[in-house]
Amino acid sequence: MTNKSWTNLCNVRSGTTVAGKWHHNQYVIKKKLGSGANGIVYLAEGKQGYTALKMSGDSMSIISEVNVLKAFEKVQGSVLGPSLLDVDDWDRGRGQTIPFYVMEYIHGPNLLSFIREKGSSWSGVMIIQLLHHLGEMHRLGWIFCDLKPENLIVAANPSRIRCIDVGGTTKQGRAVKEFTEFFDRGYWGLGSRKAEPSYDIFAAAMVMINLFYPNRFPKNGDGLSQLKAKIQEVPELFHYRDILEKALTGQYVTAEQMRKEMLAKMSRTAIKSSNAKQKRRKKRGSLAETAAVIFVTSFLYGLYIYLFLL
Repeated sequence: MTNKSWTNLCNVRSGTTVAGKWHHNQYVIKKKLGSGANGIVYLAEGKQGYTALKMSGDSMSIISEVNVLKAFEKVQGSVLGPSLLDVDDWDRGRGQTIPFYVMEYIHGPNLLSFIREKGSSWSGVMIIQLLHHLGEMHRLGWIFCDLKPENLIVAANPSRIRCIDVGGTTKQGRAVKEFTEFFDRGYWGLGSRKAEPSYDIFAAAMVMINLFYPNRFPKNGDGLSQLKAKIQEVPELFHYRDILEKALTGQYVTAEQMRKEMLAKMSRTAIKSSNAKQKRRKKRGSLAETAAVIFVTSFLYGLYIYLFLL
């Protein structure tokens, strides 16, 4: 089936009812949420409330993505991807059958919008969360591949990074099937398009760079030299330059290695900031006041780690 034909087949109007052929669940289409190389995602309403429904003219693509979502469910404590709710076929009539699956609808701003609203200080926190989830995926043999801020939503209470598109996710060792140039190490001349942890780690570093260069930029000359220069131009990125450069040049074997180094860097920065505040207060206040400051700072930092970094 050509791209144009499946696109026409999967284009449906708001208010259309999609009825499952096998499970008999019904979903009322509300609006289109997005489309990609192999399918269209709609906001739909069913018996479980609002959901995200993806349909495609490629049944193998649906099967592959469903397998990824099932793999996510095996990762204890990881909530990167949406929960899988239903898999079925929709008989549109006239011999037209469309495979689809239904997943949890994750509501929230995408990562770029979240950072724009909350401030750049959240960048490191979000990347650390992302690396944790990537590490769990890699442990199960899956590589995300098409990693970019548009595919990442920040759900609230507490703020947690979530993925809304697993279409590019590939079994480790295979060729990358979907990518976006800015986040692709092959585009920058810094590695192959083989699905392996270092491919995602490179992309995670590029996601962080993208948070400070929201309009992105094309490759111009030597890729690594250009990226190093961009990192040096932004103080927040320069703070993590050693870590980012190691990620860009494939020096991390696992996402957990990068996550631990970022966490350690962030912890040292927080401690230095706390010590500086204590010294300033010590000049003005009593020993009791200083002890209170230390207690409150330690409590808040511990709470910060628990809510956002684990």
